[in-house]
Amino acid sequence: MPSIFNVLVCILALLVGVLIGDITNSFANQIVKGINDYIRERGYQMIIGSSGYDPADEENYISSMAAIGVDGFIVQLPLPAHISEQSVIEAIDYRKDVDGFHPINVGRMAIGLPCYISATPRGIIELLKRYEIPTSGRKCVVLGRSNIVGKPMAQLMMQKEYGDSTVTVCHSRSANLKEECRQADSIIAAIGRPGFVTADMVKPGAVIIDVGTTRVPDATRKNGFRLSGDVDFENVAPLCSAITPVPGGVGPMTICMLMLNTLAAAKHEYYK
Repeated sequence: MPSIFNVLVCILALLVGVLIGDITNSFANQIVKGINDYIRERGYQMIIGSSGYDPADEENYISSMAAIGVDGFIVQLPLPAHISEQSVIEAIDYRKDVDGFHPINVGRMAIGLPCYISATPRGIIELLKRYEIPTSGRKCVVLGRSNIVGKPMAQLMMQKEYGDSTVTVCHSRSANLKEECRQADSIIAAIGRPGFVTADMVKPGAVIIDVGTTRVPDATRKNGFRLSGDVDFENVAPLCSAITPVPGGVGPMTICMLMLNTLAAAKHEYYK
């Protein structure tokens, strides 16, 4: 893969990661701390804040963080069930929303205006570009319709500036899902179900992007689990012209795009 991970060395930008709820030993806690370790090695600063269980305080908490003059905010999703994700997201200043989840950034992305684009979909677009994967006019199936990956990914893949593809979004209620996948030139799997995409769903020569990162029990590992993608990698890989592994595929690109968004925020590239 072309080295884009060293481009941002010696650039100083300040990012705040907010963890909400009981985060002790949580997967979300590990994710944010992993991001922190990675970006600090590349010249960024990150403040990790945590907030408790009182939903009445969540918006005030995030608003108060803005006073310290940070360049960007991320809120590690999903949140505890009793807390409104949308309320928390909308409490963030959209000009510092480097996750690209605020309705203003989502809307601007949908109509092709400059904005912060969600890090995972943006990272996938960058992968496709760097490996010169043809997408224009090709059939792309996006598995999953989440606000974080599925919906923005579909929007980007159908836009002329990015994928220029014919896009089908499939989800848990989709009929003939296997048939849709078998017709696809590319499949972007973001459904959160380990090993969901099997060999009989993939046509020869297809491109597979695996966004899944589910912890599954594994007694052979020291920590008792391993990360599993949404694709049955061992059996699907021989059919593909290109495929991303888990871990080590989309994950590092997500962090890198988060860094680029934070840099854009520090430079006021999209909003003054």
